[in-house]
Amino acid sequence: MAQSTSQKHRDFVSEPMGEKEVTDMAGIGPVLGGRLCDKGFDKAYVVLGQFLVLKKDEEMFMQWLKEEAGANKKQGGDCYKCLKSWCDNYL
Repeated sequence: MAQSTSQKHRDFVSEPMGEKEVTDMAGIGPVLGGRLCDKGFDKAYVVLGQFLVLKKDEEMFMQWLKEEAGANKKQGGDCYKCLKSWCDNYL
């Protein structure tokens, strides 16, 4: 992997989705996680569903995350890469 990834990213990607919390995704801390939960995105798999609905499109996903939770570019990018890597491993 060319870019270094966080431990949180590696932990998330290393196992099936199951009932992971939204805050288990790279780039999503307690504040963004809380905002996502408030909008019904209470589990990582629910966010994954939105990621797939947006056809894994980085720009659309990051825009969606910004609009829904106020994520900045780094947070959105980290979350995108995390979900993309997970999909590459499991889908």
